[in-house]
Amino acid sequence: MRLILLGPPGAGKGTQAKLLKEKFQIPQISTGDILRQAVKDNTELGARAKIVMDAGQLVPDNVVIDLIKDRIRQEDCKAGFILDGFPRNIAQAEKLSETLVEMNLRIDKVIDLEVSAEEVLNRLTGRSTCPECGAMFHHISRPPKVSGVCDGCGGRLEQRPDDNRETIQERLKVYMGSTAPLKEFYKKQENLKMVEAKGSVEEIFSNVCKMIDV
Repeated sequence: MRLILLGPPGAGKGTQAKLLKEKFQIPQISTGDILRQAVKDNTELGARAKIVMDAGQLVPDNVVIDLIKDRIRQEDCKAGFILDGFPRNIAQAEKLSETLVEMNLRIDKVIDLEVSAEEVLNRLTGRSTCPECGAMFHHISRPPKVSGVCDGCGGRLEQRPDDNRETIQERLKVYMGSTAPLKEFYKKQENLKMVEAKGSVEEIFSNVCKMIDV
């Protein structure tokens, strides 16, 4: 099972990817994670990425694609994988499709998590994260048992500096301009499934699984 998760920031892609990872026993591939790991391991691609990142620039698409290619060649990806947060634009999607064809692979389903801009603002401005274990909370939908303290490891919860209304609105503009057109791209490939990301995490996950089984 090879999946791509689409959706605006705050749609819950990371949360759903983790649940899908557990259900299907396939890895969740985040470009941020593989970039950090490649830099940490000082691989050839990691060294190339580090030079660009240290200069404050975006890592070129060809480097990201090569990193993803290396990742999906690994043993744990034989049964499939979940791409979380990639591709972000049409050019990346086209390059990814070409790369998968070269590897005799294909994406089975593209799950688009649909959520309104106002809901995104409500979700992101109210969330906090544990820097120790990465657990995420929300002051309304998933409050911690003790205010400001992680339920799992006891770490002090923090709000990301970019989780403010102005920054989120700008991120949504970027998403609508660059990433939203991917829906039409994958619709033409006849593997796009849309899921309304409303309700509890469990309800959304149930709907995601239904779409995967279609």
